[in-house]
Amino acid sequence: MRYTLLMYYPEMSADELGPEALAEGMRAFDEYAKALDAAGVLQSAEVLQPVAATTTISLATGELVVQDGPFADSREQLGGTFVIDVADLDAAIGWAQQAPPAHYGHVEIRPGATRFVDGAWTTYDHH
Repeated sequence: MRYTLLMYYPEMSADELGPEALAEGMRAFDEYAKALDAAGVLQSAEVLQPVAATTTISLATGELVVQDGPFADSREQLGGTFVIDVADLDAAIGWAQQAPPAHYGHVEIRPGATRFVDGAWTTYDHH
C-alpha cells in the first residue's frame, strides 16, 4: 500500500538554525531517506522550498484568486513528503516514527487513493 508521509515542522532559516543544527538536520533526513531506500519502500521524496516561495490559488469564488504564501497560517509548515509502499498502516507508522520531524513536529500519514502512471489512473485497493 502506498502512503505519503507529510512532514510538518517549524520552518527556520539557515541563519536561525545555525551551521551545526542545519548540518545535523540534513544528516538526519539523508539517513532517513537512505534507510527507506535500503528497505525497498521509498517511492519518492521531496523537500519543499520555504513557505515564502509558496503561491496558493483558488477558483472557489468563480474567479482566480492568487495568494502569496500557504493556505494555512500556522507555526508548523509542510516541509516535505516521502511516498512509501509498505504492507499496511502499521508499517507506515513504523517508518513515520523514524522521520526526523516526528521528534520536533508532526508526520501525517495519508494513504494513496489513485495515481497517474503511463497515461492512466490506477486506483489503490486498501482492503
